[in-house]
Amino acid sequence: MKNYFKSLHGKFVLFFLIAVASITFVSKISAQDSTETLPVEEGPVIVEAIEASVPALDIANELGLSLDTVWMLLAAMLVFFMQPGFALVEAGFTRTKNTANILTKNFLDFMLGSLLFFFVGYGIMFGEGGFIGSPNFFKLDINPTDLPVEGFLVFQTVFCATAATIVSGAMAERTKFSIYLIYTVLVSVLIYPVSGHWTWGGGWLMNGDEGSFMMNAFGATFHDFAGSTIVHSVGGWIALMGAMVLGPRIGKYSSNGKSKAIPGHNLMVGALGVFILWFGWFGFNPGSQLAASGEENRTAISHVFLTTNLAACAGGFFALLTAWLRYKKPSLSLTLNGVLAGLVGITAGCDVVSPIGAIIIGMVCGSVMVLSVEFIDRVLKIDDPVGASSVHGVCGFIGTVMTGLLATDGGLFYGYGAGFTLAQLTGAVIVGLWALVAGYVIFKLLDVMFGLRVSRRVEEEGLDIYEHGETAYN
Repeated sequence: MKNYFKSLHGKFVLFFLIAVASITFVSKISAQDSTETLPVEEGPVIVEAIEASVPALDIANELGLSLDTVWMLLAAMLVFFMQPGFALVEAGFTRTKNTANILTKNFLDFMLGSLLFFFVGYGIMFGEGGFIGSPNFFKLDINPTDLPVEGFLVFQTVFCATAATIVSGAMAERTKFSIYLIYTVLVSVLIYPVSGHWTWGGGWLMNGDEGSFMMNAFGATFHDFAGSTIVHSVGGWIALMGAMVLGPRIGKYSSNGKSKAIPGHNLMVGALGVFILWFGWFGFNPGSQLAASGEENRTAISHVFLTTNLAACAGGFFALLTAWLRYKKPSLSLTLNGVLAGLVGITAGCDVVSPIGAIIIGMVCGSVMVLSVEFIDRVLKIDDPVGASSVHGVCGFIGTVMTGLLATDGGLFYGYGAGFTLAQLTGAVIVGLWALVAGYVIFKLLDVMFGLRVSRRVEEEGLDIYEHGETAYN
């Protein structure tokens, strides 16, 4: 036996037996200790350990808020980057002689809109009040979030600038620059903030308290996650009224009323603008979650990224197919607007519809957009050079209503009844009527008082030289 344990195999077996015995002994001692009651004198030690963990929880909470703040500001940067996207789309879809005018107006939208929204629009939108909020007059004492108010103000500012910019394209190539400055002011401080107060500002359309109008009428509140109605439809309906009051460009319609195409000067520039807008929409929609920390938020923004992209792809593809079937050619310009139509349509319900639902919304918006452009141009005889009224007004309305049909929690097609759908329809109609009426009154008054339109000679030779004293191309 001694000789065996001296061998290599024996030494291994002996080591194994000693190890098993040691583990068994230690496990028995640990089990006995775990069943014994702790002495009273050890209690304070446990309390101190719990208290020591509280700062760690505070640190985790601070890190979460910091991450959410960075995400909100990053999203604001992406939405800001949509401004050059709009500028390129509008410039590419219009003629060379008006390019400097288009670019100047897009800069003006953001510069003046930011100052005015900071001055008074932010308070009207988020301040206390029934129909409208209380103006803030440059104060930063209104904050409906847990994030820094400065960052939230910037995030909301870039959305306001988007609503104002939409109007520019529909009224391109024949509007006085000085008058454009006036209605940019009114959009930034009145039209957009008032309807924004009804919705994102805690107003009556999103009031879910017991006994509120929406809950009594429909059992549900209006839902517009990132602004299909609040931003895009508002801008689109104002644009429609502006183009109607302004009248068509010279040469757009023949003596018998037949529409004539006035091609834009550079579809490559327009296509680049659409790609930029598509990219910026990943801040527009996911950024509206206003948070990225934690499982719930990271899942939510990932879902919104997916639905946003699928709707854009479906909108562009089905716009191409619709144009191909109707006009026998796969139109690039309509395909570009189809992508934007899908993006606009999904913006209301990107957080509550499934990926398949997003594709359906994009498909419907892309197809209807083609027909809407034709209807506004040939039937209503309203000249909208970039199709802004159809892309933003019509498709924003459609996407908002379809959210009521396709929301996985509350949608009519998922067996939840018509309450949510009717709430969506009501909100889209009310906000749309507000934008249409306010837009018409403002443009009509400006036209009567000052004249919206440049002279015939300026329009024929181009706004760049006469309005700005320079051209975009030399």
